[in-house]
Amino acid sequence: MSVPGWLPLREELRDEEPYGAPQIDVPVRLNTNENPYGPSAAVADDIAASVRAAALDLNRYPDREALALREVLAGYLSREAAGIDASRVWAANGSNEVMQQILQAFGGPGRTALSFAPTYSMYPEYARNTHTRWVAGQRREDFGLDTATAVALIEAERPDVVFLTSPNNPTGTALDPAHARAVLEAAPGIVVVDEAYAEFRRSGTPSALELLAEFPRLIVTRTMSKAFALAGARLGYLAAAPAVVDALRIVRLPYHLSSVTQATAEAALRHTGELLAQVDALRAERDRTAERLRSLGLDVADSDANFILFGTFEDRHGLWQALVDRGVLIRETGPLGWLRVSIGTPEEMDTFFAALQEVM
Repeated sequence: MSVPGWLPLREELRDEEPYGAPQIDVPVRLNTNENPYGPSAAVADDIAASVRAAALDLNRYPDREALALREVLAGYLSREAAGIDASRVWAANGSNEVMQQILQAFGGPGRTALSFAPTYSMYPEYARNTHTRWVAGQRREDFGLDTATAVALIEAERPDVVFLTSPNNPTGTALDPAHARAVLEAAPGIVVVDEAYAEFRRSGTPSALELLAEFPRLIVTRTMSKAFALAGARLGYLAAAPAVVDALRIVRLPYHLSSVTQATAEAALRHTGELLAQVDALRAERDRTAERLRSLGLDVADSDANFILFGTFEDRHGLWQALVDRGVLIRETGPLGWLRVSIGTPEEMDTFFAALQEVM
């Protein structure tokens, strides 16, 4: 992207590129961790009816507190942890807006946000956009956290916000509960555990939701984009102490969540069982894909998400392009030499594997 000299853009943005994965029209798209199974006709009909009802009142602003939606989300989260009600839930346009609001409220000039790389590439951009100083520690070679190293960095930097991710993107690594507790005990400010892929974690892997009652400065974020197959609806949310939610209400834009978005999400949540029914199938396909990749002699990061990081390749871009040329789009991301593939249908994964074998 070329920025003309006459445009008074902030200097620290002048050499930046907009975030985004390549959008290429190919038969098999496995690069953005989308759910390959869209809503059924019954779910779509309920959403359409709900949106139509909302449309009749679009001359009015939406409920700026999204209370009805927050109550339904609280009911959903209460299946995993007790004591969550609407006062402890907040929603916004995707977890991206949730994260930005967190740094608007708790970051900013003179403040520091910290995470551990490799992790979600948007975190430093949220920090940049809110004038928050960014510090990145390093994960172990197996992409887990080293507790002693993490705590030492937190004690040295005294960050106002710490981002943890479980399962981690792009590695798929689940967060050890003991590591989460160690960070929460050491951090002087807010600790965010980003659980965008939580529904895909292996059976028995706990959620940070269980720690909310004990740690009032903990925020657990979720999304409906992945397991709920609603990437196009843009609905992210969080659970936290009521005081944290009230702080985010200060920085949110007026009427930030449209009536249409709220109606869509509420309708989808009425079909939770059906929409989550494919999660088990995607977990099984993830594990099958991991075994097939290892059979090629590749390194594969253990994943609790709906994607797999694998490698390593001397020319990962060349391999990525060779797959695109064969109609398969995956993601060139993560540490040098690694690639990430989202889990699609069995047929899509067969096509991916056949193409990968061919180009290797």
